[in-house]
Amino acid sequence: MIHTSLVEKAQQGDEQSFYELIEPLQNQLYRIAYVYVQNEDDAVDIFQQSVIRAYEALPKLKEPQYFTTWMTRIVINCSKTYIEKTKHTQLTEPQQFDSYAAVEQSSNVEEGIDLWQALSQLEEKYKTALLLRFYQDYTVKEISLILELPEGTVKTNIRRGLQRLRQLLKGAYIDEWVQSVEGNH
Repeated sequence: MIHTSLVEKAQQGDEQSFYELIEPLQNQLYRIAYVYVQNEDDAVDIFQQSVIRAYEALPKLKEPQYFTTWMTRIVINCSKTYIEKTKHTQLTEPQQFDSYAAVEQSSNVEEGIDLWQALSQLEEKYKTALLLRFYQDYTVKEISLILELPEGTVKTNIRRGLQRLRQLLKGAYIDEWVQSVEGNH
């Protein structure tokens, strides 16, 4: 839980407070960037760029209690901008999936690769909603805040994203995976 007093100190220029805010979020924010660009070095660059942008924009943050949501949005936006600029399409190596929690639900690497490839083919709005919901465990309400969309739109994007995944995978693995994640959330 982010302490608003820490955010307020950071907004006044206290670098140590800013570090204390970012430090517990590092892994989560890095993984979000990694899921988008699928490359360790690029994800680190995006994470660093996001931290710099956040530090520079922190005085403008109006609601300190939403620091984590705000920071997540910055990482997503930096990731999307990076992809647009580079048209980056490099796929990750299959053995790296487990270390980044990208295929925790899969029973073997082959299924995980199929799921990952299908996920990467989705429209950006569906992919983002599914990644935040099922890989980062955000609630629909939190996703709504991060993406600045109505909750109904987020629910629709999750549902349509899951439907599209089913089509892409032709039911091979997805039914079992969808049931497991829908049952857990």
